[in-house]
Amino acid sequence: MIERNVSHGIISTYFNKLERNLDLDVAIVGGGPSGIVAAYYLAKAGLKVAQFDRKLSPGGGMWGGAMMFNQIVVQQEALHIIKEFDINFEQYDDKLYVMDSVESTSALLYKAVHAGATIFNCYSVEDVIFKNDAVSGVVVNWTPVLREGMHVDPLNIMAKCVIDGTGHDSEMCRTVACKNGIRLATDTGDVIGERSLDVVSGEEEVVNGTKEIYPGLYVCGMAASAVSGTPRMGPIFGGMLLSGKKVADLIIERLNKA
Repeated sequence: MIERNVSHGIISTYFNKLERNLDLDVAIVGGGPSGIVAAYYLAKAGLKVAQFDRKLSPGGGMWGGAMMFNQIVVQQEALHIIKEFDINFEQYDDKLYVMDSVESTSALLYKAVHAGATIFNCYSVEDVIFKNDAVSGVVVNWTPVLREGMHVDPLNIMAKCVIDGTGHDSEMCRTVACKNGIRLATDTGDVIGERSLDVVSGEEEVVNGTKEIYPGLYVCGMAASAVSGTPRMGPIFGGMLLSGKKVADLIIERLNKA
């Protein structure tokens, strides 16, 4: 019966997909643009990468543009990434380019998946796996389980590297520092918290702050700003894209040496 086959096809292929991703090279927590760009470049390099986003629609704040005006801005320095993802753009100012936020977000997701990344939506990462003083994977559960406060145990997914791409909340860095009594690679050893908006400084520092923040744990995008205590930058996304590429490059270099 077709009704039964519809269900069987979904269930069997989904669990095959989940099983294939129980051991990863890289687990990305959060579905924002920097994490998606990282997923694309990591997968393109032949690494096994999965991205976990708690929302139904991954993409973070890029979908909404600025105040629900669905246009975004990217500066000259990041235009090569926009071109690699085949996103339409138009020049607005000397070194500023505008593009449709819906097309941009869709393009990032499409290219990441076609490069070989797996994206899991409706997943919340509630903890990390912490072994031998290093982050070694993620602990996942259904988002509705956590939102409803249900006492349901999670599942474990191993990873050689974990990327905190959770945005302003920098959840993985906070979790690692709080639960394990360790010092992060910041001025205070903890999550400092982002500063108020400054576009120029924010764009520069989000890339500078993209790094391995603790053995096995990397940070990118707005999570990098929050961890290092640098300014937010508003609806200009070049720094986000460059941060995603930088974190991918750092991990590719590390794993190629292993």
